[in-house]
Amino acid sequence: MSKTAFLQPSTTGLAGPMASLGGLLREWLPCQRWFAGKDRPVTDLRLLSMTELFPGCLHLLVHADHAGVPAAAGTPPPADCYQLLLGVREQLAPRLHRAFIGRAVEGPLAGVAIYDALYDPRSAQLLLERLRHPGTAGPLRFEADRSVPVPGGLVPRLLDAEQSNSSIVYGDEFILKVFRRIQPGINPDLEVPWALARHGCVRVPAPVAWFRTTRPQAATLGVLQPFLPDASDGWTLALRALATGDVFTAQAHELGQATAEVHLALATAFPTGAHQEIARTAAGMTERLEATTHCVPALQPYAARLRTAFAALASCDAGPPAQRIHGDLHLGQVLRAGREWFVIDFEGEPSRPLAERRTAESPVRDVAGMLRSFDYAARQRRPWRPEWARRCREAYCAGYASRAGWDPRKKHALLRAYETDRAVYEVLYEARHRPDWLAVPMAAIERLAVRGG
Repeated sequence: MSKTAFLQPSTTGLAGPMASLGGLLREWLPCQRWFAGKDRPVTDLRLLSMTELFPGCLHLLVHADHAGVPAAAGTPPPADCYQLLLGVREQLAPRLHRAFIGRAVEGPLAGVAIYDALYDPRSAQLLLERLRHPGTAGPLRFEADRSVPVPGGLVPRLLDAEQSNSSIVYGDEFILKVFRRIQPGINPDLEVPWALARHGCVRVPAPVAWFRTTRPQAATLGVLQPFLPDASDGWTLALRALATGDVFTAQAHELGQATAEVHLALATAFPTGAHQEIARTAAGMTERLEATTHCVPALQPYAARLRTAFAALASCDAGPPAQRIHGDLHLGQVLRAGREWFVIDFEGEPSRPLAERRTAESPVRDVAGMLRSFDYAARQRRPWRPEWARRCREAYCAGYASRAGWDPRKKHALLRAYETDRAVYEVLYEARHRPDWLAVPMAAIERLAVRGG
């Protein structure tokens, strides 16, 4: 009998497997790119659900408790839920050594090698088969758009790019995004592309299949979409342009047009009729600034002047109506195939609660995110090319205005506030995940604080 046969909850309870896995995961999880609590010690790991997808592959939802971050009065301490697909083998094949998590020393899996199953081609292929043939596995539900055939036998490869989730490409035809940090509810990266496809928006690849869980709460776990094999992401193209001396303004103008088209489609697919509550928006931005300043002391000298950007919202034009937006738009979230731009990854900022990511917001927030991304790209080469970034920003806004019917540049106070809010987010992100990059958003902080834009 296989070791995994002893892991059925009916015979061990959910606490049993953690005797084997708890210590290994406590060391392994903080080393993963997608783990959100790197700066917060893990105080406890609890197994929320476990399903044997197929022999030798376990699907887990693990709850991580953290210490070191003060919680608001009356609220539980910070916690996160992560999705893991773990391979279980007596002996690990040499090709899987990079996926090795450890060998259990106690509990029902004592002596067995544990590894990240997404690195295993066999597990990846079997996962695709689950999506090709909708059905259930314990609390897991595999569903698909049956009008789009997905052939079998597609060779999988796990993408190595740093990101907050894990993605597998199948035969250069489809890409499966496996969400790592799980929150209850439908993930916008399924909800939004599905709705846009139904409204005829061709700028966003439509979902082909997906899987979700019903326990302990309903949540989206992964989405399969068409893969654009000949496409390059905007970040790569921007860096290439900087290296070759290309001004990139034509591409930036077309990207602005594509962004506006997606925003118009979002407004149609998710009608809200809402108007932005400026006071609440400013209060939220100020609160994020205060929290980030507490975590990153380097912000302290600029905090007072940054607050003026948010205070100015009280007397500014509210701008376009609030609507569903992308929520985390930057050059890495767009693809260019031929002469066409496509927008991907509608999950929003992973650090924000799912309900917050699904609320209506000003489209200026997306515009500000892209403008910040041009600045990020320009700072990847020495000497820094501020003029390159400025021209791309101008071209992008002009392209956006030509499709949207309003010009982001004429909403100066609103755009400055959202750019400042984005830069504050970047400071916290870089301080936690990529300290070597902290100088990039800090340069923007200085610019926004000193010159106001």
